[in-house]
Amino acid sequence: MHFFGEKEGMGMTQRELTMRNLGQSLDDLANLDPRGYGVCKILYEASRRYTGGPTSMNAAQKLAQTVQEGDTVYIMTGFVLRPYRKAEMDGIVSSALLCRALVKAFGAKPVIICPHDNLEAVKHLAPCVGLHLFEDLDALREIPVSMGVICFTSDKSEAEAQADAILARGKPAAVVSIECPGENAVGQYHNATGLNVTELEAKQDVLFEKLQAMGVLNIAIGDLGNEIGMGTISDTLERYIPYAAEGACRCGCGGGIAVRTKADNIITATVSDWGCYAMIAALAYLKEDPDILHTPELEKKAMETASSCGMIDMYGWLIPAIDGFGLETNLPIVALMGELVKHALSLRDTCKTWFDQVERLHYFDEH
Repeated sequence: MHFFGEKEGMGMTQRELTMRNLGQSLDDLANLDPRGYGVCKILYEASRRYTGGPTSMNAAQKLAQTVQEGDTVYIMTGFVLRPYRKAEMDGIVSSALLCRALVKAFGAKPVIICPHDNLEAVKHLAPCVGLHLFEDLDALREIPVSMGVICFTSDKSEAEAQADAILARGKPAAVVSIECPGENAVGQYHNATGLNVTELEAKQDVLFEKLQAMGVLNIAIGDLGNEIGMGTISDTLERYIPYAAEGACRCGCGGGIAVRTKADNIITATVSDWGCYAMIAALAYLKEDPDILHTPELEKKAMETASSCGMIDMYGWLIPAIDGFGLETNLPIVALMGELVKHALSLRDTCKTWFDQVERLHYFDEH
């Protein structure tokens, strides 16, 4: 597979070489493994092999090629955790920041689709990231610098009708799923430890699959395998991820935590939010605007806002932390991603001679 338009027998351009290596650096940051147990490495090797190149840059390029001014983009998220029956931080923070990025990059109309458990956080995150919020999507289309929100049902018997009602409002340009729970092969939803959480989760799989069938650009971001779209790498999940194989979960449903839904484009990361930030950073490079990626200061503000609205850490703590990682980890990752983008843009001409020399020796055409 040739990445970003590379052709057999031809060298890469400087831009293509930058996209490949910057994208890899962003992927590497999103897949740092502070815990050290290697799940992110297992997932990333599979997702990168499927994509054929850096996953963050691939997704960003697809967005850049597809989304136009005024286009609607659906962002699906919201994982509710037991026993707290509250939504977690991971997914909702990056979804709001992705809304900001899409408005800055394209003048798009992003809409977060989530369980009702996330609504209070969305209402406060919108002004936090500088956007007006509308539940009325007709109003959203009329007002600049805005985003929308739709609460999706957790009742499976109502999911298809709600999905059809959403689609009746018009076809979006793209859908991005971020840490959004998905059902397994027997229709059950699970948490990371193989326990059943079906009653808690919004049944968004049906909407994602309908959009995919309509040919809508679809991107799925996950960090374990129980999220929408991760069925794309099901062989890896079922072989190497705990509780993922058929019959391996702890609820007795006969399935595992691995979801059945597949996506055309996937990003895996240690934390789903980090995978989303890598994609935003790649988009900032492609659009030549570093401000598309938020600052560490805004990351801090968004995390604290979500926490104050009841979003919990993966371990249940009502603190500004995502999957066990606090501000001390999240802020430097955002800062480093931002610095990568700024250097790639500002040193483009300064380092041209080096690019020419590297390209002449054809290492990246052969590896």
